Amino acid sequence: MGSFSIWHWLIVLLIVVMVFGTKKLKNMGSDLGGAVKGFKDGMKDGSADAPPATPAPTQVANSTAADKTTIDVEAKQKS
Repeated sequence: MGSFSIWHWLIVLLIVVMVFGTKKLKNMGSDLGGAVKGFKDGMKDGSADAPPATPAPTQVANSTAADKTTIDVEAKQKS
């Protein structure tokens, strides 16, 4: 009762073919195949073109030199 026999699947296939038609099913199958192929090619190209990992930027050792060159953008001129 829980599983379908081959006859059930053949009837479902017949109904699907009658609703969509063979030409539309063929087009959907080729579109799906092309999408899967494009995805696989993209995954291959993505791993080959990945740039090497760059090291994290280091912290400035001399903080007084950084303070002298820092410009306060929101500073207001005295009138």
